Amino acid sequence: PNPGFRTIMRIGLAGERLVRFACVVTETYRHFGRLGLGAVFGAKRLKALVVSGRRSLEVPDRRGYREVYDELYELSTKSNLMRKYHDLGTPMNVLPLNEIGALPTRNLKSGRFEHAEGISGEHMAENYLIRRAACSGCPVACIHLAGIREPYPHEKYFYKTTTVSYDYEPTYSLGSMLGVGDAKWLLRLIHEVERVGLDAMSTGVALAWATEALERGLISEEDTIVRLRWGDAEAYRSAVSLLIEQPNDFYAALAQGVERASQIYRGSEFAMAFGGNEMPGYHTGPAAHIGFLIGGRHSHLDNAGYSYDQKRAELPDPEQVVDDLMAEEAWRMVLNSLVVCLFARGIYKPETVSKALAPLGIRLSVEDLRDLGWRIYRERMRLKMNMGFDPSGLRVPGRIFETPSPHGLISPDYVQRALEHYHERIKELCSP
Repeated sequence: PNPGFRTIMRIGLAGERLVRFACVVTETYRHFGRLGLGAVFGAKRLKALVVSGRRSLEVPDRRGYREVYDELYELSTKSNLMRKYHDLGTPMNVLPLNEIGALPTRNLKSGRFEHAEGISGEHMAENYLIRRAACSGCPVACIHLAGIREPYPHEKYFYKTTTVSYDYEPTYSLGSMLGVGDAKWLLRLIHEVERVGLDAMSTGVALAWATEALERGLISEEDTIVRLRWGDAEAYRSAVSLLIEQPNDFYAALAQGVERASQIYRGSEFAMAFGGNEMPGYHTGPAAHIGFLIGGRHSHLDNAGYSYDQKRAELPDPEQVVDDLMAEEAWRMVLNSLVVCLFARGIYKPETVSKALAPLGIRLSVEDLRDLGWRIYRERMRLKMNMGFDPSGLRVPGRIFETPSPHGLISPDYVQRALEHYHERIKELCSP
């Protein structure tokens, strides 16, 4: 119903098989990727949701609405705030992060990847980019689509072209994290992960842990079935299929996430998960990892600790880092509630949001909005704790203290102080 006015959200085989990091795909190229929403759909035997409609909302102040709209449109299309997302997209992060030693490589054994150039945003754009696309109603077009041209085996001069959406996070997790430096094979691997409906970050981190566990002799090829080796994208593509099939105890455990697999097979010190969620692609310093640990979803998008690291030559005391990241997350509660794309967070400052809501008849001051963000944050944390979350029980992967970051070696004491302060803040915030 209502073609052109609908959104389809669906799961793939991963969700059907209850892989804990299965995602929900929406608008073809975007995902509810983290925390296994696809497995929730699968557990409920729900394959897809279609949302459609034709109603519009009445705008009390049409002139004011138009003025704010034009202002936001100008900022989105003509300022530098969104330019990078349109031009190279988030894969532009590959080379700068590699340069400063913050690109997780081979399960974070290193922060630099010798083949980073071959999977960079620049290389992708010059050799594989075929077009850009945008989410509904967005003028930025940050979705970058690559084309893979493959010959049919028995048809001369006959080719199949596969379109693959690529971003920084799949590039890191299925590229540098696995030692895969060939762009074409990286795109094939991304396509396979997309096809079955897995979260790319969790998949790459899980396979990176498995590769190192195999190297160390904690598991055997009898467990992995295929020989996992850094850079062997074809083997990793086979392993993706095995994650779906779960033909033995090892893949059944790995399908529950790297946290669970490392509890069974050991190797938790290099199991790169925070709060049970596999790590994003940033080893920028302590604030990034503190952000992963204390974020409500244990995601880099909760509070941007990775950005906090990069903007400061020297970091403040860990208690101040926690306070700043919590405040950032509380503000993002407002942006998320308004369904604002976090790529545009530089545009939607509190003053702008207040101004944008006014023509709709919603009068909220900057202070009102910030208070609302903290209220949402508090209720979410109360819900998490009621469901069993214990801030004092967060596990810190030892690997983050072994691999130098742009801020040098991360101090375990610094991170521990941050977690202790966070625990106290949460107890105070969530008390009746």
